[in-house]
Amino acid sequence: MPEDNTDHIDFDALNRAAISPPLVSHIYTADPSAHVFNGKIYIYPSHDVDAGDAFDDLGSHFAMEDYHVISMESPGGPATDHGVALHVKDVPWAERQMWAPDAHEKDGRYFLFFPAKDHEGIFRIGVAVGESPTGPFIPQPQAIKNSFSIDPAVFKDDDGSYYMYFGGIWGGQLQRWRNRTFNASQPESPTAHLPKEDEPALCAKVAKLTDELLEFAERPRDVLILDEKEDPLLQGDNERRFFEASWLHKYNGKYYFSYSTGDTHFICYATGDDPYGPFTYAGKILNPVVGWTSHHSIVEFNGEWYLFYHDSSLSRGVTHLRSIKVTRLVHDENGFIQVIEPYGKFRLQE
Repeated sequence: MPEDNTDHIDFDALNRAAISPPLVSHIYTADPSAHVFNGKIYIYPSHDVDAGDAFDDLGSHFAMEDYHVISMESPGGPATDHGVALHVKDVPWAERQMWAPDAHEKDGRYFLFFPAKDHEGIFRIGVAVGESPTGPFIPQPQAIKNSFSIDPAVFKDDDGSYYMYFGGIWGGQLQRWRNRTFNASQPESPTAHLPKEDEPALCAKVAKLTDELLEFAERPRDVLILDEKEDPLLQGDNERRFFEASWLHKYNGKYYFSYSTGDTHFICYATGDDPYGPFTYAGKILNPVVGWTSHHSIVEFNGEWYLFYHDSSLSRGVTHLRSIKVTRLVHDENGFIQVIEPYGKFRLQE
């Protein structure tokens, strides 16, 4: 839903109907990547600020410049902001737009993975390392070699391998890397270089990480999403095809790749038998929230599953000022995820 499509919304009624409140309200936070470390929940969101940039489809108004870490003893409990864990001014290779991050742990060290635009205006993905889940994090001097686009999400498999999933179209620049080199033509167009509607949709990317979690151990591969006929989803299938916001979790031996459809505002998922895919489309997880973007993570805590997500209800619909939330997520007896209505019976109108 575009930014200018909120005039009709009764935000007082919407907030009363919402299934969950913002986890923090003193700052705006978005894109929550949640993990459980040492029995406690740590959330790694982006930090929304009003930089005064005009709304556009390239995301210029999302001008975030630092990261905070939020912790919770349990879902439903109070959330603690641990302050600035990393600032763009401390990252030698980065210039601006510290978008959605993720984090993970290995051997008692904590790794913050984050996208930012370099000094040539190209999104890369970097790594910063800390001794605590809350930081501070010390960035590597260079971005990950052969990294590009946005929205890193790191998954640790049962065998101890770590995989990074990433990518986002439009302002995330994924479509500009179709031939493994950056296409700088038509820079003001978010839809230049996209496939035609009857062509296979662009895929998220996945790469196994090195043992040190600081570089790719291989060239990134496509994360292929198939339809019920085992054909790749098409670009024109914009209620199911990938746009941004990758996440992977494992349930009963099955891999669940979830993502945002972007301009149609759904969180969807597909399942497979291998962390590389292919994944078969399985359904929706979250129906549209107020605000243009949708971005999430899924985590298990004490035997229950939870969806962390965001919306713009606290800012009363201001697209680039979002707030993170959490709600229960349920897999049914067949492993399908029950669709979540973020505002109960309250319906947003397109």
